[in-house]
Amino acid sequence: MGKKIELSDNVKLLLALLVLQLCFSGFHIVSRVALNIGVSKVVYPVYRNIIALLLLGPTAYFLEKNERPPLTIPLLVQFFLLALIGITANQGFYLLGLYYASPTFASAMQNSVPAITFVMASAVRIEKINIARRDGLAKILGTVASIGGATVITLYKGPPLLHQAENIHRNTSAVEIPKNTQNWTWGCIYLLGHCLSWAGWMVFQAPVLKKYPAKLSLTSFTCFFGLIQFMIIAAFVETDLEHWKIQSAEEVLTILYAGIISSAVVIALQTWCIQKGGPVFVAVFQPLQTLLVAIMAALILKDQLYAGGIIGAALIMLGLYSVLWGKSRERKVENQKEALTEPLIDPESREKDGANVSDIP
Repeated sequence: MGKKIELSDNVKLLLALLVLQLCFSGFHIVSRVALNIGVSKVVYPVYRNIIALLLLGPTAYFLEKNERPPLTIPLLVQFFLLALIGITANQGFYLLGLYYASPTFASAMQNSVPAITFVMASAVRIEKINIARRDGLAKILGTVASIGGATVITLYKGPPLLHQAENIHRNTSAVEIPKNTQNWTWGCIYLLGHCLSWAGWMVFQAPVLKKYPAKLSLTSFTCFFGLIQFMIIAAFVETDLEHWKIQSAEEVLTILYAGIISSAVVIALQTWCIQKGGPVFVAVFQPLQTLLVAIMAALILKDQLYAGGIIGAALIMLGLYSVLWGKSRERKVENQKEALTEPLIDPESREKDGANVSDIP
């Protein structure tokens, strides 16, 4: 019975991570559209986090009313820091990087998040790694293979596999470098800052969740502090009231997608996934995003499918399987150790019943 429950939890986690990457893939396109139609880089995240907070706040209040731990000053400080890293720095650097670079390159840069998260989590001893054991080696090789697969999809085109007419759209798996090299360099720097912030947020969130396991409430507090931080920035940067006006249905749709899907749904879903699988396990699914973008482009935009995409997809799947196997093997070893060290009889229970060793049949 226990095995069935464990399998069900694993399937839920895998499906949640797949949905998470689908939402992220759409966000790249939506954000680029928003910037192209002139939405302010400061106003966009302010509206995004307002919508997310309006959705998450009441939901968290009613669903977690009886399970929220009491708030303390140290917890509020940690919520503020989580917002600074995971909302303000993460979203701010992303929009700046996307403005100077491209959605494809932004997605490609995000593939460094698993490696950065792995290093950070290992440094603070959240993620245990033992190269001498097979599970530790599998996790390392799997992470490298996943990042390598996404890199192949991004940088290597290869021969076409489908004999269809060339589409006017460019192949999404090719990195297009703008003519302005200086702006492209700044785009890379901002996107690197985005990746560092994202990885740091996932690693820092894991210990906070242990102290404050009310996931929706934690997400709501994070959005609240992130909104306050962005509004303070906006007070100095975006003083033109015209930039705060929503002038088209296109703007409404991009802001709604960003607020409902990319903030409320994604942050809550990612928080749940981190609690269930850990920060490294969540981060290692990041390369799937590049694969999903390539598939969506082939199906929706009728872009040509190339051999590089198939090779990269195979590497990503092998890498993910390797990490999954490593995590599963690691848990089995830890469970076996706990079973061996667990006492057969609880000393407190034995004293309470007045039993001694000779009473045991």
